Amino acid sequence: MNAGSGAPAPLVEIRGLRIAFRKGASLTEVVHGASLTIGRNETLALVGESGSGKTITAQAILRLLPESLIAYPEGEVLFEGRDVLRMSPPELLGIRGDRIGMIFQEPMTSLNPLHTVERQLDEALLLHRGLAPAKASPVSLEWLRRVGLEAPENKLKAYPHQLSGGERQRVMIAMALLNEPDLLIADEPTTALDVTIQAQILRLIKQLQAELGMAVLFITHDLGIVRRVADRVAVMHDGYIVETGETTGIFAKPQHDYTRKLLAAEPRSEAQAGDPSRPVVLRATGLRVWFPIQTGVLRRTTDFVKAVDGIGIELREGQTLGIAGESGSGKTTLGRALLRLVKSEGEIEFDGMAVHSMGSEELRALRRRMQIIFQDPFGSLNPRMSVEQIIGEGLEVNRLGDRAERASVIADTMREVGLDPENRNRYPHEFSGGQRQRIALARALVLKPSLLILDEPTSSLDRTIQFQVTELLRQLQAAHSLSYIFISHDLKVLKSLCHDLVIMRRGKVVEAGSAEEIFARPRAEYTKELLATAFES
Repeated sequence: MNAGSGAPAPLVEIRGLRIAFRKGASLTEVVHGASLTIGRNETLALVGESGSGKTITAQAILRLLPESLIAYPEGEVLFEGRDVLRMSPPELLGIRGDRIGMIFQEPMTSLNPLHTVERQLDEALLLHRGLAPAKASPVSLEWLRRVGLEAPENKLKAYPHQLSGGERQRVMIAMALLNEPDLLIADEPTTALDVTIQAQILRLIKQLQAELGMAVLFITHDLGIVRRVADRVAVMHDGYIVETGETTGIFAKPQHDYTRKLLAAEPRSEAQAGDPSRPVVLRATGLRVWFPIQTGVLRRTTDFVKAVDGIGIELREGQTLGIAGESGSGKTTLGRALLRLVKSEGEIEFDGMAVHSMGSEELRALRRRMQIIFQDPFGSLNPRMSVEQIIGEGLEVNRLGDRAERASVIADTMREVGLDPENRNRYPHEFSGGQRQRIALARALVLKPSLLILDEPTSSLDRTIQFQVTELLRQLQAAHSLSYIFISHDLKVLKSLCHDLVIMRRGKVVEAGSAEEIFARPRAEYTKELLATAFES
């Protein structure tokens, strides 16, 4: 794509870009001589593990990071032939959000929690088109319709916390596109979304790309998405772009060892065979969690949100029960209800004990044997505590061992999950996403539980890190006869780990049985739709 050869000039061209973090007077280089091009109407996927330099390279196109923290020692970032790195602040404002739009990875933290959706969309129209709210609001409403939000008039007046993950992501897409940019930078736009919403978002971006004639830079670690949406792929590793090429060629004949490693990191494709002779560890019957909807001045209950509606499950010793379903299906609420973390009705038996009728003291004693690992390890780890304090907190609360004994148990548990005990005095922000998930796992395992509930533990991790975490879970299960309830929207991960499977929708079980049987011969139409979307090539 070279203007001198008669081919059209690329929309974006990055040449020999080096990026470094400033620390005092010194620079630490994190991107080393990156070069890539993005043509008009083209979709380029930028792939690689966390920390490879994908996002920081993409953000250089808009110079988003403050230059008190970052430097560009060498290279050019050309947008329509003009070097973004040498643009004045007014010139940058002219392209940010107007000629170039960006969808950020986590919409909840990217949207202002204090402003309505309407105000945030209208602001982008005011800045770039000079539209007053009276004229901007109809445009904002039309874009919410275009991105497929249900009841867009109501969503316009809502705050971000009142929307689901999929709805917030659609708002971010509307905000990025309402000024009809020439380039859309989509940074992990489908991370943590269930497969049906993910497919809708991908279709939406492709449709809007065709309508607007824009280029797309798609940053992701999900190679399944790359195969479906990208024209070309650039593979990034440790700050270097190690391979670039047509999508079909990269998947068919990867040239670089790292690209081959990425492609080999997909989860195992076979479902696990369960052993029906194993004893039942956990059983729930008629489990129900209804949240009241209160209206009027007197806050009378007029209806209920039926998050979990009469569900029964069984989990056997040393086996994994997967719970799948789209956002809002009740998966997480079910997991929390099983641990009595939310109020519920129905019967729950753990190891023959009636958990549903236990008092607080009995329940506290039992919690050592029933642990949960949350979806976001960074959010669930106390940033003010060291790793040793985080992992050892349960030992202290339960008064297990003296200081020396606790230190020994913590070190052993860290080694077991693949962490170096020498790092025990470091804090969560000093670790990668995969390492933080291992810390969360160590915190649960240090109490030697027999049941672990894992709530989307791999959703925000790269495929290579996902593979490591799932292999670790498999090894720990074999070593300690652990029983897992694995809550996830990623059916590929569930297929690689689970012996039994429950498919949920709107608080009810749509289908349940052995994972082997459901993946091979799904009966319910909803299950067939989920599987077709998840395993679409």
